[in-house]
Amino acid sequence: MCTVCGCGDSSVEGKGHDHHHHHHDHAHGHIHFGEGAAGTHVPGMSQERLIEIETDILAKNDSYADANRHALGHLGAFAINLVSSPGSGKTSLLCKTIEALGDAPLAVIEGDQQTANDADRIRATGAQAIQVNTGKGCHLDGHMVGHAMQHLELAAGGYLFIENVGNLVCPAAFDLGEDCKVAILSVTEGEDKPLKYPDMFTASRLAILNKIDLAPYCDVDLDAYEANLRRVNPGIEILRVSARTGEGMDDWVAWLRSALAAKTADKAAE
Repeated sequence: MCTVCGCGDSSVEGKGHDHHHHHHDHAHGHIHFGEGAAGTHVPGMSQERLIEIETDILAKNDSYADANRHALGHLGAFAINLVSSPGSGKTSLLCKTIEALGDAPLAVIEGDQQTANDADRIRATGAQAIQVNTGKGCHLDGHMVGHAMQHLELAAGGYLFIENVGNLVCPAAFDLGEDCKVAILSVTEGEDKPLKYPDMFTASRLAILNKIDLAPYCDVDLDAYEANLRRVNPGIEILRVSARTGEGMDDWVAWLRSALAAKTADKAAE
């Protein structure tokens, strides 16, 4: 995981490794490498060393995220970190969202390892967008987002959509300075996805079940999806949406407008 491999911060490279061996439970055909205090495993590193590296990486990231949050708070802009697996329909949903929001001021940061394909799709809607390519990195971080924000004309009282790299693991740990994470799940991914990747759904305020128009053809139980989401995050909000047909889009746009209005009210009360 990125909080220990250091892909987001090269400064941790070259530090010494501890060569301790650990026993893992192999009972019932199940090998679990996440049972230690660090919640992960790297060959040759002790759990204590992993925790030290993770703390170092996240502390540096959090300082950048705090600066982003301060800048966004000054503007009264509402920032959404869109997270999901590859192919969940994030970009299609975002294009439809931009259309549905009409004249609302907004900007988009697109994260992918390579290409500017998604930013090109966003710009085709008329919205401003900047592409961030992470190379071998598997997530955006606070430093990347801060640089991207400097290249955008962020409007007071507007929206900043951050479409993260498609990955249900590493983006869960990295604060970008956003107001909330919104996890997007395609109904084709399987009802147990929240149970397999609980950190992401625990970190998210809202889950969008996307592509619900495909549900009749996928032998999928949408109620089971929702039950599993609430098993890992009892307080998570859930919307059922089809970006293709438009079903549920009104609820999603209403959620966005309500969230922005709440932030505006909080800022006015300060």
